[in-house]
Amino acid sequence: MSQATTAIPLELTLLEQRLEALEQKAEAPDALCMVVFSGELDRLLAAMVMATGAAACGTKVSLFFTFWATACLKKNGRQSPDKTLVERCFGWMLPGGFHRQKLSKLNLAGLGRRLMAREMAKKNVPNLDELFQVAQELDVDLHVCEMSMSLLGIRPEELIEYPGLRFSGVATFLEQASRSQTTLFI
Repeated sequence: MSQATTAIPLELTLLEQRLEALEQKAEAPDALCMVVFSGELDRLLAAMVMATGAAACGTKVSLFFTFWATACLKKNGRQSPDKTLVERCFGWMLPGGFHRQKLSKLNLAGLGRRLMAREMAKKNVPNLDELFQVAQELDVDLHVCEMSMSLLGIRPEELIEYPGLRFSGVATFLEQASRSQTTLFI
């Protein structure tokens, strides 16, 4: 048998595998995968509004919090005691809790954040606490980057209570992103 004749079944098998993968992707349910990189209040609000809106429409939503966004998931309160000096410094410099996040523009030493909160309350726009509660009710998946937690000295016990909160790496995010119809970076 010639080399060309033996290559045809192999090529046919590869084409069938590619076709099967494409068919599976086409049949996949609606999914949104989002990298949340920024810890600034307005960007967090945008990410959570998009996530909860998509989930309310029946889309499976997965958020991957990394770098500066990881710090926003910290609870208010004391840091874990077993941290290095650098990790403690990051803890002091990176505010925990949704109410302490700055605006990306016009923060004005916290005045902009307070004005935004007042306007949101007046106009019945949900704040981050409420958006995370809605996300929880809509089964939005939250993944926290293990590498970012390690770099910034954030311990699991310092994070907010969120059922199903997962600690993941980039490989998990990439696998989810490959199966989603939409991937966003905020």
